[in-house]
Amino acid sequence: MSLIVQKFGGTSVGTVERIQAVARRIASAVQAGHSIVAVVSAMGKSTDALVDIAKQITDIQSPREMDMLLTTGEQVSIALLSMALQAIGHDAVSMTGWQAGITTENIHMRARIDHIDESPVRKALQEGKVVIVAGFQGVSPNGQITTLGRGGSDTTAVALAAALHADMCEIYTDVDGVYTVDPRLVPGARKLTSISYDEMLELATLGAGVLHPRAVECAKQHRVHLVVRSSFNEEEGTVIKEEANMEQGLVVSGIAHDKNVAKITVADLPTKVDAMAKLFAILAKEHINVDIIVQSAYEANTMNVSFSISGDEVKRTLDVLLAHRETLQFGYAVAEEHLAKVSIVGAGMITNPGVAAQMFNCLADIGVEMKMVSTSEIKVSCVIPMAQMEEAVRGLHASFELDAKEAAVVCGVC
Repeated sequence: MSLIVQKFGGTSVGTVERIQAVARRIASAVQAGHSIVAVVSAMGKSTDALVDIAKQITDIQSPREMDMLLTTGEQVSIALLSMALQAIGHDAVSMTGWQAGITTENIHMRARIDHIDESPVRKALQEGKVVIVAGFQGVSPNGQITTLGRGGSDTTAVALAAALHADMCEIYTDVDGVYTVDPRLVPGARKLTSISYDEMLELATLGAGVLHPRAVECAKQHRVHLVVRSSFNEEEGTVIKEEANMEQGLVVSGIAHDKNVAKITVADLPTKVDAMAKLFAILAKEHINVDIIVQSAYEANTMNVSFSISGDEVKRTLDVLLAHRETLQFGYAVAEEHLAKVSIVGAGMITNPGVAAQMFNCLADIGVEMKMVSTSEIKVSCVIPMAQMEEAVRGLHASFELDAKEAAVVCGVC
């Protein structure tokens, strides 16, 4: 008998009919002799609906109260899925994150998992039950309900799989695997049979929504056997593992995009040895994630520093910078919004020169303005105007010959 952790996203449990379909899928795995722990997200767009209600109450939401509010979405779905399993004759028990022993750091809305006491889940499994765990949530050491940030149910599933030493962790979604690009954007996207942890981590970090970056990071660290597949059909999914088979013969494995990017420029910063250290230490203390960084000399004693952030963080970042203007001694700070980031990722780039040049030539041919560039061994990212993002993604996908012969089908929206 093997132990499998299965994660079902919001689309997979978006309606009563979908919840019943998920229950039947779990029941089939149980009948095949497997022990099942299911991690479930909130139904459909219910989390967005809760956020909208909170915004109607106040423009300034308490992070603690938002965690209290948003965790109710998963509690609804785990209870309903447990009932659906019981209705077809399978013993099941639902558990919130804290009931499942998930302890996080003491930060609201974006906490990281510190450790998992898997004994409550193991006890239920030993009793022959299917365990349904609420994703995206946990409890801090001082007893406060916390959430892991959007997409955190993936992280819950992988972390539980690691703690339980599960034989497999299956991430069920509305596409039947990991594609070379978002098939909603490019119908000719090609499904990958396998992909390496490193490539998947880059794609997830750069905007590919199929997996949460922290989930991939956790899977790599603990060597979790991770599979992404569809909850709408029985197709084989994509395996994420240490070294992917290069059966596709691709230098570039995939293209990611992030349409929520902004560029912040801090101008006339003194060219002191510790100026950059002070600047980014202040941003880190405020939990502002910085991506691409570009430094340029302006005058002999001053420099300009530009960096990219999430588009949602513009106001907060500017407020933080202005609050520390005297300490940092810069002239002014400005934001450029409505930007996007497109990235190419592939382990084959390490041994194939000229990939970046091909990307830049492709974007130049389309007439795309590149505002920032970042590279690593297996990826190249460009920040560009959001209005040109879709054209850039399609152009790059064709340029690197990633198109499939048949159009991809996204079952969640078909």
